[in-house]
Amino acid sequence: MDFEGIRLLHKVLSLQQIVHSRNGVYAEQNVRMGIFAKRLRERADQMGISNSEAARRAGLEERRYGHYIAGRREPDLTTLTKIAEVLQTTPNWLLGVAGAHEDDPEKAAFIDRFANAAKGMNAEELELFVIQAEAIAARKNAKGKEK
Repeated sequence: MDFEGIRLLHKVLSLQQIVHSRNGVYAEQNVRMGIFAKRLRERADQMGISNSEAARRAGLEERRYGHYIAGRREPDLTTLTKIAEVLQTTPNWLLGVAGAHEDDPEKAAFIDRFANAAKGMNAEELELFVIQAEAIAARKNAKGKEK
């Protein structure tokens, strides 16, 4: 491709970016990457590991992982699943995608947090966790029947 062809291609791509920007595609992507960056930090904190340790466990350079933490770049699918595995969570949770099991996004986020917290527990702690959740649900059901 000659120089003139490259300039023309650049103009076309620039126009496509403007169109996408007006349609909200980039705004949506930026929001999703902001959620991704926040959740990477949040999950590493929950696990008690640094971002550099998370990067090391995922087999990534700290600089590259830093781009994800800052929301400047998005990982490919393979990298996303590797990071999710290292952080003992799901790619959907990292991206802020509500679970199919719940229509209410706020409730879905709590369920995901509940599941993430459970992954870091041993069997005894998990049993206590479930007993507490069941007691809260039973109490709510009993109150509902009284009314």
